[in-house]
Amino acid sequence: MNNLPNSLAHKRILIGISGGIAAYKIPELVRRLKDLGADVRCVMTQGAHAFITPLTLQAVSGNPVHHDLLDPAAEAAMGHIELAKWADLIMIAPASASVLAQLAHGHASDLLSTLVLATTAPIYVAPAMNQQMWANPAVQANCQRLQTYGIHIVAPASGAQACGDVGAGRMPEPLELRDCIVQHFAGNHQLLASKSILITAGPTREAIDPVRYLSNHSSGKMGFALATAAQQLGAQVTLVSGPVQLPTPPGVTRIDVVSAQDMYEAVLAQVEQADIFIGCAAVADYRPEQIADSKIKKHQDTMHLSLVKNPDILATVAHQPNPPFTIGFAAETDDVVRYAQDKLEQKRLRLIAANDVSDTQIGFNSDDNAMQLLWQDEQGQLQQLSLNRASKLQIATQLLQHAATLMK
Repeated sequence: MNNLPNSLAHKRILIGISGGIAAYKIPELVRRLKDLGADVRCVMTQGAHAFITPLTLQAVSGNPVHHDLLDPAAEAAMGHIELAKWADLIMIAPASASVLAQLAHGHASDLLSTLVLATTAPIYVAPAMNQQMWANPAVQANCQRLQTYGIHIVAPASGAQACGDVGAGRMPEPLELRDCIVQHFAGNHQLLASKSILITAGPTREAIDPVRYLSNHSSGKMGFALATAAQQLGAQVTLVSGPVQLPTPPGVTRIDVVSAQDMYEAVLAQVEQADIFIGCAAVADYRPEQIADSKIKKHQDTMHLSLVKNPDILATVAHQPNPPFTIGFAAETDDVVRYAQDKLEQKRLRLIAANDVSDTQIGFNSDDNAMQLLWQDEQGQLQQLSLNRASKLQIATQLLQHAATLMK
């Protein structure tokens, strides 16, 4: 992020740590916050003690660590009510499923949950848990409830987990959590307030017969990261997704589709209400002209498919009489910038994000990304901005911040 030095000077940040393996990352978060001038205090749940010691957190924060609700020594100095008043912002990271349930239902069974009830400070929660737990409807319902209370949910990242599973549920990295706090005090948490954003994500599947289809390797991670970032920046977000194995980001309205035609119809039904449209989905360019009613048998050595063009969702939206601010994606394997420029001009886009999917570190299914943003200025001159490799959530936030600047 830009202009970071001392950007948190004199800010009082309270970090709540619950039981989870990701607790080992919190000293790095504390250190990064202090590097920007913040005064940091830590509160631990009983479960957090199994993963990290109070002494470690005290050493990096320079302040005593709080963990007991009824601590006579703490009451004499900074009791739970005073601590709740002291904080300019509270971030709970990692937030276990148990802590999410406590907060969602107003329990005050330990110091951390009591502080949340007693504070008027903004609260950020970074869930971290097994991917199946994160996808559980009860956990998702608790997150939705917390958002109705005004609590900000920092969506977990996807990837390999300590238990061996792979999926959404990992706590974002310390730098991402730090940037959430920086953005809050910079006012960026409301950068897209009152804006309605429509996003497409994932692949489409074009049926050949009842059991086979044409598709691509898109995981949907970039589109879901954009939906998460847009929601965190204050927008009302509708996500039209092809078939993916990703949980719906908290606070986002999701519409599931299968084919390009399904996605086209879903987008046209929603686009009139959108201020911004982001076509991030990897939509199939062609579909079989005919779909067999039953499974095609292997009777011949060769098979020929006749394909027809799918509707161009991005161009259709950009050519509306009063189009939203339309952002496209160009996933290319060579001549990335040239192809993206052609797409920008031919489809009349306001902004395009070009990335090289031949690079496995930032291509399909990866957790990171890097891209070139291209747009035309008021004089019609081509402009470019490089977004260096970072997590897809960080890239999504940077892209949306730049789009907000162009819209002004």
